[in-house]
Amino acid sequence: MVHIVGWGHTPFGKLGDMSLEDLIREAGSEALAHAAIGAEDIDGIWLGHFNGGMVPDGFPSSLALSIDPALRFCPATRLENACASGSAAVFAARNAILAGEARIALVIGVEKMTHLPTPEVATALGHASYQKEEAGMSFPQVFAEFAKAYFARYGDATEALAMIASKNHTNGAKNPLAQLRKPLDVEFCMTESERNPMIAPPLKKTDCSLVSDGAAAIVMVADDLVSSMPRAVKMRAAEQVNDYLPMSARDVLAFEGPREAMRRAMRAAGVDLQDLDVAEVHDCFTIAELLIYEAMGLTEPGQGIKALQDGTVYPGGALPVNLSGGLKAKGHPVGATGVSMHVLVSRQVTGDAGEMQAPGAETGLVFNMGGSGVANYCSILEAVRA
Repeated sequence: MVHIVGWGHTPFGKLGDMSLEDLIREAGSEALAHAAIGAEDIDGIWLGHFNGGMVPDGFPSSLALSIDPALRFCPATRLENACASGSAAVFAARNAILAGEARIALVIGVEKMTHLPTPEVATALGHASYQKEEAGMSFPQVFAEFAKAYFARYGDATEALAMIASKNHTNGAKNPLAQLRKPLDVEFCMTESERNPMIAPPLKKTDCSLVSDGAAAIVMVADDLVSSMPRAVKMRAAEQVNDYLPMSARDVLAFEGPREAMRRAMRAAGVDLQDLDVAEVHDCFTIAELLIYEAMGLTEPGQGIKALQDGTVYPGGALPVNLSGGLKAKGHPVGATGVSMHVLVSRQVTGDAGEMQAPGAETGLVFNMGGSGVANYCSILEAVRA
């Protein structure tokens, strides 16, 4: 097994006074200090970073060496897999430890986005779609196609999407690292207005995740080192599933890649939904979170609203989802998102989540997605009790 033993996390938001290197340094330094591990003990660095032209730093992995002079000559590698770049870094570090090539790994996810006008960010992110058929579509437009297909097959789901947005904004208000910490009610999220304009019908502003700066980091170690650590979170399972890139090659509402990644991870961990206490999932758009409910088996297809109506996914419910506020309110600096999810679930299962804490949480699920359900990563994390 591989264990997470420390973490760091910058605030997410418009961080104009911090460069990409500053973000890397802050999150990485915090993670090393939290793990009580010296830089000289790190065997490798894995850095998740999408970029896509948003910053001129196309080769940022060795920027992490500025965290501490003792990191000079440490192997450092950049991982990119669209909005799942952070999880790609986590999984690569885990694989290196399992292979015996490293015993202690530093993983950092980072993105710098807010210095650009929103249309330029949308263009950069659009590079993660199938250019032969989908070039020129922004990701709000891509996921609007999911929403239109859902509405056509199952009926108008505007209320369900608004409930997800409102839930995540309410949760985000309890997260001091979140970009938006203002609760929004369901009525506001349901209604098109000057403050909540239509972005890509039927998706409104409150249906879309945020353009963000930020970084997150974790320290991972081999099994034999756990006894000397101040805390440990076991990665009981970690599964990656990639699906076809073209949306035209898939039934988009089946969400088969996410479904398969979560199914494999739960099977590998020997758990089912009833064993999970919390989940952080990839709500890049509210329609994505709705489809994830159905893909993980909380409801039947087309019935995702039931997980909201019966309280399942709210704080205090059977499986609270995105207690951090999710991408919707916490923010979505794309390369950092997967690492951030692992940090937040680690905090939950160790009882270190502050106002966000789910009482008694011991086991959590992370689901991070790149593209339109294309690169799918699912981890099952569990606290190691003394």
